[in-house]
Amino acid sequence: MLLEIRHLTQYAYSEPVHESVLELWAQPQKSARQRLISFSLEVEPATQLFSYVDAYGNAVYHCDIPHAHERLVIEAKAGVETNEAPVLPSALDMYEWDRLNGEFVKGDCFDFLHPHGFATPTPALLAFMKTYALDELRRVDPLTAVRTLNQTLYDAFAYEAGVTDANSPIDHALEEGRGVCQDFAHIMIAICRSWGVPARYVSGYVFSDRTAGGDRSNPGATHAWVEVFLPSLRWVGFDPTNNVLTGERHVVVATGRDYNDVPPSRGVFKGDADSELSVAVQVRKARAAHVEPEFMRALKPSHAGGVRRPSIAAAFDHQLLQQQQQQQ
Repeated sequence: MLLEIRHLTQYAYSEPVHESVLELWAQPQKSARQRLISFSLEVEPATQLFSYVDAYGNAVYHCDIPHAHERLVIEAKAGVETNEAPVLPSALDMYEWDRLNGEFVKGDCFDFLHPHGFATPTPALLAFMKTYALDELRRVDPLTAVRTLNQTLYDAFAYEAGVTDANSPIDHALEEGRGVCQDFAHIMIAICRSWGVPARYVSGYVFSDRTAGGDRSNPGATHAWVEVFLPSLRWVGFDPTNNVLTGERHVVVATGRDYNDVPPSRGVFKGDADSELSVAVQVRKARAAHVEPEFMRALKPSHAGGVRRPSIAAAFDHQLLQQQQQQQ
């Protein structure tokens, strides 16, 4: 599937701030199942962009705006070609649990086996696991167990934006019985790790057509799901928000231990001002591929030839959504 992605982020300040420093996890990954055809990143006010690869192999962009400004706008555009995931077996043998206990898995997947940040067991999570007899799933093979967990979370929680925010602990969604993809992913990760199954948080996008039914994802927001490591299959993606295995509709941007490792953006500013965040996301099927330079080379300056271009926000057809920077 050939997809076009546009992601607009705007920080508006109640009065001028003196400096902003920002990090961005915005560039889709390149992998066997996902080909990055093009990528551009544009910032207003104009500034120099730097890039590096973090500890988990994600592309991270960094910028510093050292002069006064009342608004900061970032627009990322990408063209991505995705492929369907390989067909999985109906089940694995029970020896997969022994393979998960092997030294290779414990060493290679160390960061994704232990509680961290949002993905940490709590009394509320343990009560939830007891209510749904989730520890009993260790009596079946790991693939069947994770599939059942994916279904259980989908059935147990209603999808509702605004109940939680980007900093909400998993207890909030557990108590309310509602939340968004970020909450479902953290709950699933915590449970998988408690079983000894490595699990990582995936930040990205999903092509969704709600008019066709079936999807609960917000088509105007980023998305999050889970990848678990099974030695016989390697990393396998599960989307508990929509109760599906990940496929060609899913675009991976970054992976980490939890949301805090891979937020779409993170930064600080100098000044005594209130800030307001607005985000708009558009994912649509593309008609043709336009190949641009390779990894981390397609950076477009905000101004070209000394002529100021129209505002990024205006170019996005005023599709700003007033919402918190939370993956939904």
